[in-house]
Amino acid sequence: MSTDKHGLRLRAAWVAAALLYLMCTAQSAAGQETRVVTDQTGRTVPVPVRIGRVVSLAPNVTEILYALGVEDRLVGVTQQCNFPPAAAAKPKVGDTLNPSLEILISLQPDLVIGTAEGNRRETIDLLERAGIPLYGTHARTVADIFASIRELASLMGVPEAGERLASELEERLEALEHRLAGAARPRVLVAIWLDPLITAGGDTFMNDVLRRAGAESVTASLSESWPRLSLEAVIESDPDYLVLPRLHSLQARLDDLRARPAWRHVRAVENGRIVWLDEALLRPGPRIVGAMEDLARALHPERFSQSEAARQ
Repeated sequence: MSTDKHGLRLRAAWVAAALLYLMCTAQSAAGQETRVVTDQTGRTVPVPVRIGRVVSLAPNVTEILYALGVEDRLVGVTQQCNFPPAAAAKPKVGDTLNPSLEILISLQPDLVIGTAEGNRRETIDLLERAGIPLYGTHARTVADIFASIRELASLMGVPEAGERLASELEERLEALEHRLAGAARPRVLVAIWLDPLITAGGDTFMNDVLRRAGAESVTASLSESWPRLSLEAVIESDPDYLVLPRLHSLQARLDDLRARPAWRHVRAVENGRIVWLDEALLRPGPRIVGAMEDLARALHPERFSQSEAARQ
């Protein structure tokens, strides 16, 4: 009985939210020209030709919009959208996995932009039912990240800014790959989280990031995108380096794991080859090439000048 009541409350809340959105947007939608686009997930999405109000449901999307210079049209972001620092002042719609539909609707967005990796299917369904267009990005490779930049720039009506930014990043990446040509590839394990250890499988942009930064991912053969690894699997893979995002919570967990005798037998831990990188490493956005450059310096200091290598 309680479950039925809970379901009725949810449906009532959705109906009220949808009516609010329709009331708020009916007048502005009248006569507004739209176009149909295909997003990176393959969905067809009707969007206004002129997009004046945008809500971002992912940190990498927020970073792209700022890098394109259209942050004035960004009316809402998630709690995880912490870069650039100015993003902290934007209205919050909740976290990436569970944004508030009521807050989203109250912001009256012309478009919501999310990611296939970070947003739930339920969120997409609710927005579709409420009549709010959602454009989804989906980056499996570094090239997909550059495509996201160009496509979002086109959506926002600033294609030149997108081409300029993407081309600059492509040039930096080409220079990095040229510098690393012929270098031996150390075996690397990226830990997105520790205890349980969550890593990146072969079908992710992270696997491509490692390859282009001169590394070989020990989990590249795993078909799951973000699998969990047991301690036994980590010991068996025996990576040369352990790479982690620079988060205080992960440092504390790593210290706890180091106290366990079994972890001391992992080559990377035994040799102290632990690389801490900015959380930009985890975001398929405009800072990803910088993260790749930093990783390459840590793994291949001999390929960089003394002054450059000292940055790491």
